[in-house]
Amino acid sequence: MILEELDRHARERPGERAVVEISADGSARELSWSALRNHADGVAAALLLLGVLEGEPVAVQLPNRLEFVTIALGILRVGAVCEPLMPIIRERELSFMLGESRARVMFVPGTFRGRDHARVAAGLRDALPSLERVVVLPDDYERLLGSAPPYAGSARDPHRVAQLLFTSGTSGEPKGALHRYDVLTRAADHHIEHFGLSADDVIYVPSPLAHQTGFLYGMWIAIRLGVPQILQEVWDADVGLEAMRRFGVTFVQAATPFLADLTQTAGGTGAKPERLRTFVATGAAIPRELARGAREVLDAEVGGAWGTTESCLGCAFAPGDPPELAWGTDGRALAGVRLRVVDDDGRPLGPGEEGNFEVHTDCLFDGYLNRPELTAEALTADGWYRTGDLARIDTYGYVRITGRVKDVINRGGEKVPVAEIEQLLHAHPAVRDVAIVAMPDERLGERACAFVVLADGSELDFETMLEYLDSHRVSKTYWPERLELVESLPRTPSGKIQKFVLRAQARELVTT
Repeated sequence: MILEELDRHARERPGERAVVEISADGSARELSWSALRNHADGVAAALLLLGVLEGEPVAVQLPNRLEFVTIALGILRVGAVCEPLMPIIRERELSFMLGESRARVMFVPGTFRGRDHARVAAGLRDALPSLERVVVLPDDYERLLGSAPPYAGSARDPHRVAQLLFTSGTSGEPKGALHRYDVLTRAADHHIEHFGLSADDVIYVPSPLAHQTGFLYGMWIAIRLGVPQILQEVWDADVGLEAMRRFGVTFVQAATPFLADLTQTAGGTGAKPERLRTFVATGAAIPRELARGAREVLDAEVGGAWGTTESCLGCAFAPGDPPELAWGTDGRALAGVRLRVVDDDGRPLGPGEEGNFEVHTDCLFDGYLNRPELTAEALTADGWYRTGDLARIDTYGYVRITGRVKDVINRGGEKVPVAEIEQLLHAHPAVRDVAIVAMPDERLGERACAFVVLADGSELDFETMLEYLDSHRVSKTYWPERLELVESLPRTPSGKIQKFVLRAQARELVTT
């Protein structure tokens, strides 16, 4: 378990590097193992001072900074539940998520990337009676830690819930997935085994710590292994490449656009991360040409992987896999995971047949917060998780995700809640009808395209649409990036929109 590992690392090599934060300008801050343990204990003591109880969620909306790691560990130390929130999330989503979790304590930066998080959090506190204390970094945070007594806690139940991570669903509202402490540790161990990681590795974390890729497959595995984790606060390929070279990074797991940017930068400069051994691309399928180019430029093993917030990583390429088999796929099952493709009646399909992709894993979530009916819908009677994806599995066990059972757009690993955005646009007085579909994008995999039928006598342009979504505090990641005005939407005789027709039109718009 990582708290016990943290204590051991602090005892055995107190002065060695544990966490490094790379700022947007390339400057670095770092903590040793001893300092990391002491800071985490300080946070734990401060949380007890605030009256945080075992099992209650504590919200953390921070970028990739040292304090995210110390706060997360402090939350785990007192047996509370870490509720990471993406820094890009705005008032609309925050209000829902915090309302669902009823978190009493929240950590935010004062400002980040031009946004006044302290002001936003203060407004949320006024609107949410359950939110009692907002700790603003750095000043409020430092005062709080300075006022706390020394931490003197005890070991906690390893089977307790440790993480509450919201994932946007097709129902139009986020779902809070609950994960146990021991399950996250088991998922990390499967990952370490699959990729052959060891105490000689250095883990790079450009993915947000508020996302499972950064939280589990960056922070958690680094502490489990006792190796440095290098956090990048804001993604910039030039800064990232320099930091990877400077700190001898050997392993990265991040969304496919990170790989594309890094490959382009390294190819343009002629400099490469010399110790990099493995880059695992997640979130969106990695095109074969990108995998081939990245392997050549970076001189590292490159391949894809697939997972969900609910099931953790389910399949991935493995070092040494034949490129002709692995590239263009999301790899094969990890240890402890079984994969299958079934038809709509639940009957297993054979190799190469497309169907509903289901996973059976010992790293499955504990359920959705306050949503037992959604938890029940997500699982089959025999305990398989319904991923919502369509897939094919070949005779060698490699998985190819071919689509989604329900319509969610995968923008560089971030899922766009299509139904919610459609509902908002439907409410605009100029909109009579609307459908949002994916259009292909070389870098992000997919972007959103909105097909809109105008109300009689109305006008709507692209900028007006964006201003409308902005006024509703919708995260920019979810905004459509193209607007097409049409006379009508294609429908079936029963009245359902034929989105496959619109997707074909969107592809044509992009390629012509």
